[in-house]
Amino acid sequence: MNYPDARDFIVKKLVDELEPDLTYHSIDHTLDVLNSAMQLAELENIEENDRILLETAALFHDSGMLRTYLGHEDASVEIAQEYLPGFGYTEEEIKKISDMIITTKLPQSANSYLERILCDADLDYLGREDFFMIAHRLQYEWNTLNIRETTLREWYELQIIFLENHHFFTKSARMLRDEKKAENLKQIKELVCFMK
Repeated sequence: MNYPDARDFIVKKLVDELEPDLTYHSIDHTLDVLNSAMQLAELENIEENDRILLETAALFHDSGMLRTYLGHEDASVEIAQEYLPGFGYTEEEIKKISDMIITTKLPQSANSYLERILCDADLDYLGREDFFMIAHRLQYEWNTLNIRETTLREWYELQIIFLENHHFFTKSARMLRDEKKAENLKQIKELVCFMK
C-alpha cells in the first residue's frame, strides 16, 4: 500500500481538475477533512494500518465531484476502486475505504469505527469557529450551481434543522466540537429572529 503516492496523485488531480465553482467541495475541504480525520484518529488511538485507510478515504471521499455533483459519493467510490489498485491497495482495503466513503452520504450512516471517524471529520466544521464562513461557501456553491437556491434566511433555517438533527459519532469529536456546535446553533437562531 503506497499511501504517499496515492495521496499525491489524488491531491494533484483535485487541484488540477475540480471546477472553480466548487467553493465548498474544494481541495481545501478535502484537506480539512484529512486533518480532522488525522486528529480524531490520534485521539481515538487508531492503529497505523487503519489510519492509512482512513486518510486514504478522507482524500478520496469527495473525488466524485470530478464527475458529478449529485451522487458524488458513489462516483468517489468508483474513482477509489479505479485508481487504488495501482498504488498497491488490496481488494479488502479498498472495500473498507469504499464503505467509509459511502457513509459520508447524508444522512450519515456510519457502522464501523473508521466510518464514524470519517463522518465526524467530514462535518467537523459544524463545531468550529469557522462554521459560518464554511457554511456560506456551501450556500454560494448551491446557488451558483443551481443545486438549491436559497435566500440568507432560508439558508439559516436549513442550517438550524441540520444542526439540530446532527450528532457526532465519536467521543473525541463530541468532546472537541459539541459545545461550539451548540453555540453556532444558538447564533443562527438569534440571526433568524432578527430577520423576521
